[in-house]
Amino acid sequence: MKVEAHLLNNIKIAELIADGTIVRIAQDGLDILGNLMYEGFDGIIMHQKNISSDFFDLKTGIAGEILQKFSTYRVRLAIVGDFSNFTSKSIRDFIYESNKVGHICFVGTLSEAIDKLSGK
Repeated sequence: MKVEAHLLNNIKIAELIADGTIVRIAQDGLDILGNLMYEGFDGIIMHQKNISSDFFDLKTGIAGEILQKFSTYRVRLAIVGDFSNFTSKSIRDFIYESNKVGHICFVGTLSEAIDKLSGK
């Protein structure tokens, strides 16, 4: 996994770049959060392709556990991907509500993610 730093409006954002899955279980997300907080990042961008499909099955609790920690530690998160394939009402509502609050965002492009996390 590679971390690419973006700095906008004095906000340090980490974009995680990887070929494979980097978040399989909740602990993976928590480790990423802890490591990047330690490095001084205010926001994190992950790509949907690097997150296990179990994350998007709300019954597993993985998404809830990870996103709760991001909220608790006030680190913003943007997940970039194509979420149109999700047909479950629960995950669609979850994405909608997350985007509405704005601390956790599900967006279609990297530029949208950077804009959201940098306060544009």
